[in-house]
Amino acid sequence: VITTDSYTVNPIFFRGGNIGNLAASGTINDLLMMGAKPVALTLALIIKEGFSFNDLGTIIDTIAEITANFGIGIVAGDTKVMPQDSMKEVSLIINTTGLGYVQKGVRITDSSIKPGDKIIASGTIGDHGFAMLASREGIELETKLKSDVAPLNSLILPIRHLGVHAMKDPTRGGLSGVLNEWAEKSKVSIWIKESSIPFSEDALIIAEIFGIDPLHVSSEGKAIIAVAPNKADEVLELMKESPLGQKAEIIGEVKDTRKGSVFLKTKIGGHRIIDKPVGEPIPRVC
Repeated sequence: VITTDSYTVNPIFFRGGNIGNLAASGTINDLLMMGAKPVALTLALIIKEGFSFNDLGTIIDTIAEITANFGIGIVAGDTKVMPQDSMKEVSLIINTTGLGYVQKGVRITDSSIKPGDKIIASGTIGDHGFAMLASREGIELETKLKSDVAPLNSLILPIRHLGVHAMKDPTRGGLSGVLNEWAEKSKVSIWIKESSIPFSEDALIIAEIFGIDPLHVSSEGKAIIAVAPNKADEVLELMKESPLGQKAEIIGEVKDTRKGSVFLKTKIGGHRIIDKPVGEPIPRVC
């Protein structure tokens, strides 16, 4: 399995991490979401002239720590330094390509969801996007919201063979983006309960302040999982054993009616359609 991504986050250092955490974790998680065990990364840096050596060292050390912890090799790389005038809005861009392998019999795609499947969220939704927004706007909360950026190896590797039909990290487009993509590709409808979706209190406060739908906001250390109904409780129990999955919840189910649509049962008992996200409500967060 191979995947690649580029990271242009702003600010580079944010509550709970930095662009190095984001690049390493994001690419590792992309491999995991396809059922693969990550084994290697490439690392390419495009650096603005004048960028701090100390900051660069901190970022590289972060990447090295994450990859070493999971036995992942950095097998190729490249560095370019660009004139200041050519990079007016960013000072560092990172590209990572990830390589992994899939066990025989484990094949996870975006189009394999089946009616009856349960939808699981591994934890609170939107923490990364709202933490980035809080950092940019200088919002101080009594309990400071931090990015959830993290590699999900300990959460995903134990469950990938247990009736899992699809997995996705809700980055760009958030939870609504994941569910709409699944519904369209698998030709099913997805029905979720607002009361079951885990959110942090601080994230909801920031969402209210800025008038942003938290269902559209990105997470960088969470997974959305579609799993066979007879395996859902077992998968949920295993996820809760990981520190990264202690707030995991079953948030909905898949049906074969109204194909291609996603529905939310509100806290007051009504239903509304969750549309595809249009654009990114909080840009430059990944």
